[in-house]
Amino acid sequence: MAYDVVVLGSGPGGYVAAIRASQLGFKTAIIEKESLGGICLNWGCIPTKALLKSAQVFEYIKHSKDYGIEATGTPDFSAVIKRSRGVADKMSKGVTFLMKKNKIDVIMGFGKLKAKGQIEVKGTDGKTQIVEAKHIILATGGRSRELPSLKIDGKKIIGYREAMVLPQQPKSMIVVGSGAIGVEFGYFYSTLGTKVTIVEFMDRIVPVEDEEISKELAKNFKKNGIEIMLSSEVTSVDTSGNGVKAKVKTKEGEVTLEADVVLSAVGVAANIEGIGLEELGVKTEKGKITVDKYYKTNVPGVYAIGDCVPGQALAHVASKEGIICVESIAYGEKKYNHQPEALDYGNVPGCTYCTPEIASVGLTEKQAKDAGYEIKVGKFPLSAAGKASAAGHNEGFIKVIFDAKYGEWLGTHMIGYNVTEMIAETVVARKLETTYHEVLDSIHPHPTMSENIKEAIEVAYGEAIHI
Repeated sequence: MAYDVVVLGSGPGGYVAAIRASQLGFKTAIIEKESLGGICLNWGCIPTKALLKSAQVFEYIKHSKDYGIEATGTPDFSAVIKRSRGVADKMSKGVTFLMKKNKIDVIMGFGKLKAKGQIEVKGTDGKTQIVEAKHIILATGGRSRELPSLKIDGKKIIGYREAMVLPQQPKSMIVVGSGAIGVEFGYFYSTLGTKVTIVEFMDRIVPVEDEEISKELAKNFKKNGIEIMLSSEVTSVDTSGNGVKAKVKTKEGEVTLEADVVLSAVGVAANIEGIGLEELGVKTEKGKITVDKYYKTNVPGVYAIGDCVPGQALAHVASKEGIICVESIAYGEKKYNHQPEALDYGNVPGCTYCTPEIASVGLTEKQAKDAGYEIKVGKFPLSAAGKASAAGHNEGFIKVIFDAKYGEWLGTHMIGYNVTEMIAETVVARKLETTYHEVLDSIHPHPTMSENIKEAIEVAYGEAIHI
């Protein structure tokens, strides 16, 4: 079985790379050990959004009187989980269709680098086969990172995967870590009635975000009954009883928390074990595969993309890396007419889908100041936004940061209703090196949420009309 390109892993990095390779005329195969679509489609991005939508619908029902409607209802936890799994299954089948449409061979099994240009694939039946390829792209993704004090057992100490298919809703939950995974599951379970406590090692939740975003989300979560412990560390968990007892080290001393279950949401670890890196001498550093800007490893013919390489562990990053990698290969093979542009990791949008949503790109206010910029900052409260008030979601704000000297758009940070749908404007504008002039001269439709980006820019430049 010989191919031009073989991709190991079928997540949003792998399957996108395979499709682009096929489009460019390469004979392509993809190897997957479990389900097409990888973690993102089956256990990550897609099914979690289905769960969050169910939580949002339940919130609407609880507050239906605010909209002039009398409605009552209770969540059916198993039905919520079932719907989420149905959405994931549909998306996975969609990838199967795309593989057939693009004439990509799908080889099910666990793939391992065997020798130069060779992958050994072990099927579920235990049988092995050798797949040969001129170019091998590793897209093996990631998994829940484990802390020494927080070993995941899948029952009382769980990761994101188990959190999506719990057999019954816990009455109480401790969430360790407040990145996107932690706050999304914290919001989901709290909204459905679970008592949630978030334990964060840093001094604020969603610590990669702008400080004002962290404060706004913490205020909202506390208002809605989520307890937050900052500058705190889980040192041990006792699972011997019916529930769990977690010892937490805080600034004030050690406390013990009791709950039904602990969710470990302390980040993502790369899946690089057992895939033959050592056999071929593929270099790694700090648990990630070392690559250049076109995703070449130190071994000719072997490439790596997505969560198994340095950079943001995000689905859209993996997809773009896959496209750049394949187009670079095609350029070298004279199947593509130019070398692709390297990915600008400073212009990657990040989205968190709890309620209120968070979306951001570029420098935070602190990062901009630390980098030596003289800045103009504009902040527009969504309490002044007509569309947000009409939707019954006027919490949050839009914050923009510009370089005062040249008008360069340095960053945008948003928290509020539907803001994940709005961040792309900043990404494209920054890519085009747009200044504040062009945005203010562009008409934004009214009433919309997106017009509030322009409103925030008006604030930054002293031209605010609506506040």
